[in-house]
Amino acid sequence: MQVTRIKQIAQQLEHATCSQPFSVLGPIETGSKTKIRVWRPDASSIEISWPDTALPKVMLKPLNEAGLFEGEITKAQSAQVYSVTITTKADSYTYCDPYQFAENAYHAVHYIDSKPENLYHQAGAQLITVTPDEGEAIAATRFCVYAPNASSVSLIGDFNQWDGRLHPMEKTSLGYWVLVVPNLGEGERYKYQIKDAHGHELPHKTDPLGFSAEQYPSHASKIFDHEKYQWNDDAWLASRKQNKYANPMSIYEVHLGSWKRPGADSGQRYLTYEELAEDLIPYAKEMGYTHLELLPVSEFPFDGSWGYQPVGMFAPTSRFGNPDAFKYFVDKCHQAGLGVIIDWVPAHFPEDGHGLARFDGSHVYEYEDPRRGWHPDWNSCIYDFGKQTVRQFLVANALFWLDKFHVDGLRVDAVASMLYLDYSRNEGEWIPNVDGGNENYEAISLLRWMNEEVYKHYPDAMTIAEESTSFPKVSRPVFEGGLGFGFKWNMGWMHDSLTYIAKDPAYRNYHHGEITFSMVYAFDENFVLPISHDEVVHGKGSLLHKMPGDEWQQAANLRCYAGFMFGHPGKKLSFMGNEFAQSKEWNHDTSLDWHLLEHKKHKGIQSLYKALNQFYTHTPAMYEQDHSHNGFAWIDHENADQSVVSFVRTSLDGKQKVYVICNFTPIPREHYRVGVDGAGELALALNTDSQVFWGSDYPVDGHVTPTPIAWNNRDHSVSINLPPLSTVFYITK
Repeated sequence: MQVTRIKQIAQQLEHATCSQPFSVLGPIETGSKTKIRVWRPDASSIEISWPDTALPKVMLKPLNEAGLFEGEITKAQSAQVYSVTITTKADSYTYCDPYQFAENAYHAVHYIDSKPENLYHQAGAQLITVTPDEGEAIAATRFCVYAPNASSVSLIGDFNQWDGRLHPMEKTSLGYWVLVVPNLGEGERYKYQIKDAHGHELPHKTDPLGFSAEQYPSHASKIFDHEKYQWNDDAWLASRKQNKYANPMSIYEVHLGSWKRPGADSGQRYLTYEELAEDLIPYAKEMGYTHLELLPVSEFPFDGSWGYQPVGMFAPTSRFGNPDAFKYFVDKCHQAGLGVIIDWVPAHFPEDGHGLARFDGSHVYEYEDPRRGWHPDWNSCIYDFGKQTVRQFLVANALFWLDKFHVDGLRVDAVASMLYLDYSRNEGEWIPNVDGGNENYEAISLLRWMNEEVYKHYPDAMTIAEESTSFPKVSRPVFEGGLGFGFKWNMGWMHDSLTYIAKDPAYRNYHHGEITFSMVYAFDENFVLPISHDEVVHGKGSLLHKMPGDEWQQAANLRCYAGFMFGHPGKKLSFMGNEFAQSKEWNHDTSLDWHLLEHKKHKGIQSLYKALNQFYTHTPAMYEQDHSHNGFAWIDHENADQSVVSFVRTSLDGKQKVYVICNFTPIPREHYRVGVDGAGELALALNTDSQVFWGSDYPVDGHVTPTPIAWNNRDHSVSINLPPLSTVFYITK
């Protein structure tokens, strides 16, 4: 080899700028001869050996003083995997040379873009077995990272003292960089050292496909084996085949870091996934919830983002344990009969140096123009939804959580911000679409594709959109022109009803439409009624303290409102702490105030939520037709003067009816007449004013018999006592 060429190769390796190491390192065919070339800048000598001791060892010769060595081997030697023994001034060590596995490395990009799920099956750090033509199989890890505009990429970690010179990766024609490292297994920490197109070194990057990650300060990715966990939730997965729209769904939304903290000091460490399984699951079951919804569990750097600024999209946060510990938590939920929904954030990502932003020095994942690629609300980057590699990344990630972690659903965050190019932007701060409008066609296309793939592969799972506008057909199938989500949060109901209930009862008669308007559009989508974490932070106060009046009236308003929510069509979602009337606004840094349950008021409200859940989940009329006009009818929505609303819920077979009457004033209504369907006797099913719930226990008839007195456009009616600030439920016997 010419001296100039040797010097050039050595300089590239020394400065970590080599983009094609397979052509200059490892076995190299030169005519009829095979040479082995090894690069180790600390080596004083290098020896090659084979498992077959009959094959003689080969001492490589230094090509220069920089650390480039070379030697010739025989055909018999070239047929086997070889090891490299490095001798330095201080010691010696032996390893299996990664650069003899070029074909195994290239396999990472075979068909990688033909199916979205291929991405997490092939890219990232994949544990593989290398089977040579002769000799025993070798355990290895194959690395594959997308950095199309990088001039060089090196694998760094504890295994090479984070030295970017030692493991340069090979660039493929698809823009992926690949390398196979033998005898590198689970638990090893790693990152990528990337230089941009101009050779400038970037902050060390974690693996966008990393399956496990460390916390600050390293933020290192870790090799993880997803195949070893043994699931025990077959019965649950089989039960998921039931019609989710015609079944009850009462969701308990939880921030795992602040639901409860161990010890008397709420500022102590987090509960682990295993501890949460022991504590949270029995509590949710006892309270009657059907599902847990977890604020994002994808790895994120800043606690204060609550997980909504994720960096490790393919790794559950290590704050609470490793990925298998999270699998254990989900598994235990399923064994207990609880579904698990996770919040998923495909709308944006933070600028943290170790993350996706300007990943290879260019805008690999985000839109380049800040009018599209920068989110003013969250000071974060916006994914380029029109770029195929980004689209595959996001769709693959959605499938990944359903596949590897058996989650039952994805609640998709900030959908409205994806749909509209002018979301939270002033005139001149956004770029119209090709038709001059504000809809982001690329994001719409992505969401449709994501939903199609999810329901194709996991038809028993669900996707839920947090979408706050009137964008049409969010929860309608793609083939009907919809976005393809299974459900949509009813943000209109949440806003109007909370605005109404926060008013002094003396003025509610002037705002009666705010509590009834939701029924105008209640069946346009498959709605979930959310009282989420967003309603109890940023100065909004707790749910209890939104309520007007003195201590008793605040509690009574909360109980009445909870009853109205459970009676209203739509699946239910309530944030942790609401169920026992958490007094303080939610603080992600501390535990909920569980000590409040020592007081009768809070214990009573907790008992109410439990009773509402049990009544709701055991009463078909309350859930079977949540998304059908046939399951709901107004009895009286015009009684603004008395601030009373009444309606009836009906089961799918029409045989069971539940009458829901809400009195939104502190004035009891004696002999309040309500029109009913038919002459059958009605039984009191639940009364939010009961003493059991810390109510006034105003006298209410346990059974009422309709009389043929026409009322509310019905032939029969009943006369009941309606307690102050209460919701009562009567059911057909």
